[in-house]
Amino acid sequence: MTPTEMATTSVRELTDGFRKGSLSPVEALSSTLSHVEATNGSLNALFSIRPDEAMENAKASEKRWKDGAPLGPLDGVPMTIKDSVAMKGWPFYHGIAANKSLPPSNWDSPPAARLKETGATIFAKTTMPDCGLLAAGVSTMFGVVRNPWNRAYNTGGSSAGAGASLASGMGFLSVGSDIAGSVRCPAGHCGLVSLKPTQGRIPHLMPEFMRSAGPMGRTTEDIAFLMSILSGFDERDPWSFPADDTVYQDNLGRDLKGLKIGILTDMGFGPKPEAIVAATVEAAGKALEAQGAIVSPFVSPLATDCYEPIDKWLMIRGYAEWKALPEHEDHEFLHYVRDWCQPAKDMGALEAWAILGEITRMRAKLYDAFADYDYVLAPTLPVVNFPAEEPGMFRDKPLAHTVFTAMFNQTGQPASSVNFAFDERHLPIGVQVVGHRCDDLGVLQITKALEELRGIEMDWPTVPRD
Repeated sequence: MTPTEMATTSVRELTDGFRKGSLSPVEALSSTLSHVEATNGSLNALFSIRPDEAMENAKASEKRWKDGAPLGPLDGVPMTIKDSVAMKGWPFYHGIAANKSLPPSNWDSPPAARLKETGATIFAKTTMPDCGLLAAGVSTMFGVVRNPWNRAYNTGGSSAGAGASLASGMGFLSVGSDIAGSVRCPAGHCGLVSLKPTQGRIPHLMPEFMRSAGPMGRTTEDIAFLMSILSGFDERDPWSFPADDTVYQDNLGRDLKGLKIGILTDMGFGPKPEAIVAATVEAAGKALEAQGAIVSPFVSPLATDCYEPIDKWLMIRGYAEWKALPEHEDHEFLHYVRDWCQPAKDMGALEAWAILGEITRMRAKLYDAFADYDYVLAPTLPVVNFPAEEPGMFRDKPLAHTVFTAMFNQTGQPASSVNFAFDERHLPIGVQVVGHRCDDLGVLQITKALEELRGIEMDWPTVPRD
């Protein structure tokens, strides 16, 4: 397979080829590894690349397909997993150079376990920023990750390497994680589709109330395949849902008539969307309206800066991780993260409790406002892009531009990102689809509809561009 063929072949087409014998897991992996060798050096997207281990899995998968006994729908599909997703025998650096001497993980997180159980061919891990606390691709462990649409620009983060690798055709799917937009922001910057699921839909470790693992890919159907594998119960995550046996990839069609769609282009605080970003969200709404949806403005119910308590809570998280690091040199922990999280050292228990109270009140207001809508469209990011070397729009508050994504980590609602336009530089512009809790399938259905209605060609940059 050529790089272009890999980037334009869907997971369904690939696995149908495995089933019929017209394609093989060995062929798919060999082509992927050749492309990685030629491409990864210019993007810095992948590390711990393991061709021998992956080929052993691909050969076993090929036999299973020939015997008519695949372990699952993604058996033999070449894919990657984020640095921060623990996998037995693989490194776990969390993007931090100070962790370079840590031993490999000795356990599998739920996403890694699911992929292994169902035969996926994991050939590499993806790079990320320090602590996962940048929506950008800058890290002390890995350096600067570059966007293949234009290497001068950012991938977003924290699933930065996943964004760059998928957009350039290095692998068919990737598992990322999302604490303030970390699968949606790279999808927005890199032209991909991703889903931050309802909190609890995909079990993950360590469990918490605002971070989720999530699928990333080039099409909605592709990530729906991954969603079907990753979702379900794992008792190690106390918030994980029982399995509901939804086959997401086979249920993406939907009649849009009568659906109530809100258009949110002003959160009421934080950076306002660039004109072209706001126009893209409005255009997405008009596309749904032409199919019979009832589209109207969604007015944010948030009168105060509700990102501020989220930022403080993330500071506490970052400060705690910094203090727990092994002994290290200053350059082995990203100064942007270190400097930003310092106020946390003076925050006491009462202030932390008050921060959680502010987040709880924000959550209640958003739930009330959503009651009148089935889905809401919003920018994935307020800006089309920024330079690859930057930690975000604002160096002193590197996650402040996640204002449209971070809120929905706190509410636990499912939220996707899908590319709906390009700007004059041919850089992608993502639109976010937000649904009610537990309506992950519905969010994917609206995402799929937008994908079909967008009217643009995805000319994937398999040769990274400058």
